[in-house]
Amino acid sequence: MKRLALFKELRRHRKLAEKRALSYRQNKAAKVMIYIGSSLMLLYLIFIAIMLSLVANDSTSVTQLEFIFGLAPFILLIDFGFRFMVQQTPAQLVKPYIVLPIHKFACVDTFLGTAMLNSSNLIWFTLLIPYALMSLIFSYPIWTTLVFLLFWWLLIVANSQWYLICRTKITDSQLWWLLPVAVYAIMAAPILSELGKKKGWENFFELYAGIGTLMERGNPLPLLGVIALLTALFFINRKIQYSHVWKELAKVEITKLHSVTRFSFLDQYGEIGEYLKLEIKTILRNKNPRKSFISSAAAVFFFILLIAFTDVYDGDFSSNFWCIYCFVILGTMNIIKVMCNEGNYIDGLMVHKENILNLLKAKYIFYCAMLIFPFLLMLPTVFTGKWDIAMLLSYGVFTAGFQFFILFQMAVYNKQTIPLNEKFIAKGNVDNNYFSVAASISAFAIPMILVNILQNLLSKDMSYLIMFLIGLLFIATSRLWLRNIYNRLMKRRYVNMESFRASR
Repeated sequence: MKRLALFKELRRHRKLAEKRALSYRQNKAAKVMIYIGSSLMLLYLIFIAIMLSLVANDSTSVTQLEFIFGLAPFILLIDFGFRFMVQQTPAQLVKPYIVLPIHKFACVDTFLGTAMLNSSNLIWFTLLIPYALMSLIFSYPIWTTLVFLLFWWLLIVANSQWYLICRTKITDSQLWWLLPVAVYAIMAAPILSELGKKKGWENFFELYAGIGTLMERGNPLPLLGVIALLTALFFINRKIQYSHVWKELAKVEITKLHSVTRFSFLDQYGEIGEYLKLEIKTILRNKNPRKSFISSAAAVFFFILLIAFTDVYDGDFSSNFWCIYCFVILGTMNIIKVMCNEGNYIDGLMVHKENILNLLKAKYIFYCAMLIFPFLLMLPTVFTGKWDIAMLLSYGVFTAGFQFFILFQMAVYNKQTIPLNEKFIAKGNVDNNYFSVAASISAFAIPMILVNILQNLLSKDMSYLIMFLIGLLFIATSRLWLRNIYNRLMKRRYVNMESFRASR
């Protein structure tokens, strides 16, 4: 089979695998919500394009091409950050093809080719095409506009390859976050060299606007440069993905326990205590749960330092948002996947009556206890006078009550096993579950809407009290709603168990 035919066949297999995935047809209502949100985002990008076009057309100091390229680093940075929020590193379909006589890079090339041809790389064209129609098509030859759009497509595709490289390395170690930080610091060097001065921003803008100047003159250097960049990133990414996949395939698990931590202080709590031990040991001993937990803790720590010792996020709206974010991020990264880790041994959990109920109670106790850490980390904001201790208490209790109530509903709907250690060769990806995306958005959006309504109608202290009482009500009734979740889960246990087994 020729290389191109093999690529097409493997890509067809990948599309079929996605359509046959357990989460492909479920949660249609949640999918509709996501599509509506995406449509609103696209309309927002069109509005931004119109505003940028009006500014560029009125400018006398720069041309329309120079203006949009001066903003290129910001667009690429937003694209990179947005990918981290919504796009995981998808598992690669490698296992079924290991023994076949095909090129060793065939599966990885298909994975990278699919990532490059993904329709998500065209989202920014809802900004670029309106801008081109309003500012470029009547000012430049048609071929210049076409080269402009081709250049941007290649640049965004290169950014997707850059994202995959960073995401893969960060999966190895959180220290790899220093790589994108260093790269974007180099890109911002003209600003940093003249920090706090207007000249720094002018130098920064002029540097990247120079790409537009070259393109206006018909110079092929920008196009050749972006092709070279994309090629280099592709082959670097290809080697990284191949090495990670085969390292994971060839890995032999050898467990060496020099000492066994028994957490004997939890023995007094009976079966719930045993599940608390299980939850702690799952995080301590398994790669994926541990990294998810560390990532959420690191995110909280980073934003708290930024808020406590800078004035970047001063203001009532920012204070409310980041306080809620720091409390709920632990839940959205961990509770949202409730029962997915347990899918690896779900049959054992179904042996005795109400095992799952006690497991849910233990998880709820554990994550409520974990809220102590963001609370302690946020105390410097109180000591510096930026935030109020009443705000921390009310939002912490509200998170433990209402927001955890929303997130724990996923125990009923999650039915895809998350591998405890494998990352690159797993069968599926839990993030395809649109209901989990809707639940995460609700966990952030509902408290923000409620807080803004309360603070517009009442005083801050009264709004904090109402948030505190709502959270306290859900905490006090946690046994009732956890049992409700358990009863609903038991009604569909056979469907969920079958899906957990199939996705291992």
